Amino acid sequence: MAYFRRLGAQLAALQELLKREDNWLIMINADPDAMAGAMAFQRLIRHRVHTVTIARINEVTRPDNLSMIRYLRIPLVRWQPVLARGFQRFAIVDSQPSHNVAFDDVDFSVIIDHHPPAEPPYAAPFQEIRPEYGATSTLMTEYLYNSGIRPGRRLATALQYGIRTDTNTFGRHSSEVDLRAYHHLSRFGDTVLLNRIMRSEYLPEWLPYFSRAFDTLRPCGRGHYTSLEVVESPDLLVVVADFFLKVHGLRWVAVCGVYKGTVVVIFRGGFGGVDLGWLASTAFGDVGSAGGHRSMARAEFPAEALGAESLDVFTYRRIRAAASAHRNRPDAASAVASSGDDATPASLLAAPSPTGSKGDPVNGGKGESGDDGKKTSDPA
Repeated sequence: MAYFRRLGAQLAALQELLKREDNWLIMINADPDAMAGAMAFQRLIRHRVHTVTIARINEVTRPDNLSMIRYLRIPLVRWQPVLARGFQRFAIVDSQPSHNVAFDDVDFSVIIDHHPPAEPPYAAPFQEIRPEYGATSTLMTEYLYNSGIRPGRRLATALQYGIRTDTNTFGRHSSEVDLRAYHHLSRFGDTVLLNRIMRSEYLPEWLPYFSRAFDTLRPCGRGHYTSLEVVESPDLLVVVADFFLKVHGLRWVAVCGVYKGTVVVIFRGGFGGVDLGWLASTAFGDVGSAGGHRSMARAEFPAEALGAESLDVFTYRRIRAAASAHRNRPDAASAVASSGDDATPASLLAAPSPTGSKGDPVNGGKGESGDDGKKTSDPA
């Protein structure tokens, strides 16, 4: 059995798009997997075209991602629509055109991603979308391998980190091919650089947000909920949610906050049979965009949707009601049969949660937060 898939037909189809005189732009929503995947695609085509540039549509603020850019010397430019005039071909890596308005009006020739295919599908000449893979970095490792390209030290390290982050070190959605790719890359990567990047997780100015997260953490069905109120970056919500994944016994957590007039809710976990993508969509799909994987999800909606309710009351009651509804799904029945969680009436969707003291399952009680499933394109 071959170590990886044979990609002769796919590489031939890609080759048809590559012309020496063309300038290519790779667009990403920059996170470790996206940056590594873009680096690999750049390496794959750079000797067959005129130039290859990587453009990010988002701000990069997380310390680990900044360290990744610094130590691995990742060349990124900030996307602006005016840039399009200098390029003949566009590729999107670790995302799909429908995932962000910044991708609107861009005519993509290549789409490479591991998230579920968008509906309706985008018509690009070359597409490789593999939702069964845990990371786009795995997918790109296959392409390098099939092309006979040995990744350099920095590229291999980037791909290793991309696989680690998107599979939560193989603790969430991952497959055998992710393990094979990581093992293959370990021969070429730099362990010292990888450890430097992984240790760069938090900034001192973030510590007050952690304090608030601990103070407001409360049970929410079989998961946990916490609110950071107004934040300086949505990345803080992701960092806090990922931190709670490391707390023993926590099944899943929802972390919410407000950034520039938009409510953002980050879900991590998925232990105990809960589908966090379904949970996010059910709780907030009627007021904004919401969805994701079983083990990680995200919701965003205008703060005006809160109406007269506080952020805390509005988001908590909807998440708790959705968690209760999840227990009644036919495919969830067996997974939650032994959970022993108390039911939450659907009427909570129409009425504010009662207030309570600390320790009350409605308004207090420190405890869990766990789960993950990263990559519904978490911010960088």
